[in-house]
Amino acid sequence: MPISNCPFLNIGDGVLRPYLLTKIINPLNKKFILSFGLVDTGADDCSVPAIIAKNLGHDLQAGRQNEIGTGNGVTIAYSHTAKIEILHPLSKQTVYIIPDTPVDFMPNLPIVLLGVQNFLSRFVLTIDYPQKNFSIHLP
Repeated sequence: MPISNCPFLNIGDGVLRPYLLTKIINPLNKKFILSFGLVDTGADDCSVPAIIAKNLGHDLQAGRQNEIGTGNGVTIAYSHTAKIEILHPLSKQTVYIIPDTPVDFMPNLPIVLLGVQNFLSRFVLTIDYPQKNFSIHLP
């Protein structure tokens, strides 16, 4: 089921952006967290705030360590496997599943980022900035 004409959201900073409701799951213990994820064409991969690693049962620093270039410079990220479910904004039902994939858990990251390599590369994304909405569907 495609997500069509999904309105941009303001997640606390007064700026409307394309966010999707996500369920991030640790495939080993099935612990999960619901969070809004920013659809980010400038992010290479999916990234999650490091604080969420503990909630999912991950030992943050036991993950594969990577140096990541960000808009604020270089930072350290710890990669762990996660399953990401995308929930429909109205029904809250799972509409897309990204099976077990490496996700970078990053200190000082305030929001979930849905990046290109392990998320957006699977979909067709249409953004309508004047109307402040977006659509996402499988090719």
